Amino acid sequence: MNKLQKCGTALTMALFCFVTTAEEKKPEIDFANSEVAPGIYMISGVGGFTGGNIGLSIGEDGVVMIDDSMPPLHEKMKKAIASITDKPVDFLINTHVHGDHTGNNENMGKVGTRIVAHENLRINMLTKGIATPKGRVKAPKYALPVITFSHSMSFHLNGEDAKIFHVEHAHTDGDAVIHYQNANVIHTGDIFFNGMFPYIDIDNGGSVDGYIRAQEKVLSLSDENTKIIPGHGPLASMTDLQAAVDMLKDVKSIMMKTIKSGKSEEDVVKMNPLKKYHDKWNWGFITTERMTRQVYKSLKK
Repeated sequence: MNKLQKCGTALTMALFCFVTTAEEKKPEIDFANSEVAPGIYMISGVGGFTGGNIGLSIGEDGVVMIDDSMPPLHEKMKKAIASITDKPVDFLINTHVHGDHTGNNENMGKVGTRIVAHENLRINMLTKGIATPKGRVKAPKYALPVITFSHSMSFHLNGEDAKIFHVEHAHTDGDAVIHYQNANVIHTGDIFFNGMFPYIDIDNGGSVDGYIRAQEKVLSLSDENTKIIPGHGPLASMTDLQAAVDMLKDVKSIMMKTIKSGKSEEDVVKMNPLKKYHDKWNWGFITTERMTRQVYKSLKK
């Protein structure tokens, strides 16, 4: 994944800020797909930031899609889907509200795709609008989920029993995880950044404790053969997710000690308490410093 500049306080705004410098040529951004189980695909970005990993379930009953990238990449996303199937997308599941996962909702809704999400996501869009390069605007009608749930719901399509369930106050307050039980595939949305520090959106209801609980819930549904599609990063295994959980639990423990000692956020940042994780987990959007700050803020709340 290419690194992102910091663009405000939310990953939503980063979708409009691809990194280029005078010294480097802007790479060609596109999508690649891989079949992770019969009829279930992962579509991910190559050459730059394309938003979150997309999931597709394709079969005799139609097409179910998970997340939908960003408006500037709509045509390339459509081309990637068309390389797998010529069927229209019947249902689109949003894993959470951020624009790199919901950016093409309006485009999809206009052609008849039914959008599914947790009820808090719809409320968020209605009350806060959606992010654009010019700021937040009222959410268009076709961008809104038309089917919502509070705790869980199921899809029985394409020979799959797919359960969609809510995990509370994790990445946001409206996160959904999709578990394809027969295929042993789980799409986590952004409650899992594979091999990277996670983004915990405190302003939209996320929390460190909720994030850990959400990851532990996914672990409880996994075994050594489970294919895990993370919100960002490469296709993962149970081992990859366990490493992320272990890291976050340790980070919480480290940060709790600094908070109990009475140190301020700035004092903690100067201490660099997470330096042992820097080389492996630091990345352009959630740097080691930003990870320190977001965990401090979450635990202080």
